[in-house]
Amino acid sequence: MATKQSTVEYLVDQMSSAGAVTCRKMFGEYAIYCDGKVVALVCDDRLFVKPTADGRTWIKSVKEKPPYPGAKSYFLIDEDQWDQREWLSELIAKTATALPSPKQKR
Repeated sequence: MATKQSTVEYLVDQMSSAGAVTCRKMFGEYAIYCDGKVVALVCDDRLFVKPTADGRTWIKSVKEKPPYPGAKSYFLIDEDQWDQREWLSELIAKTATALPSPKQKR
């Protein structure tokens, strides 16, 4: 089951105070970027955030699951937390800060 574009648009809007939040469609699913860094994936209408130590502390009760077969585990964010704009934006901001800058393309 592919992700609905409306789901991704809602999530990007909810995360908007984290920084420059954008999305990109990839193989029927979506990658979410914050300040140029991939911070999350939306697969099968579920939100998966890249794992970081700060993110784990912020979430407190972490659920981990791979977003697709063969992938590393990400933090699975429950739908009831999507409506918490400030909480979700802070999680995305903390994740983006903890991740390295993307490598420059030649």
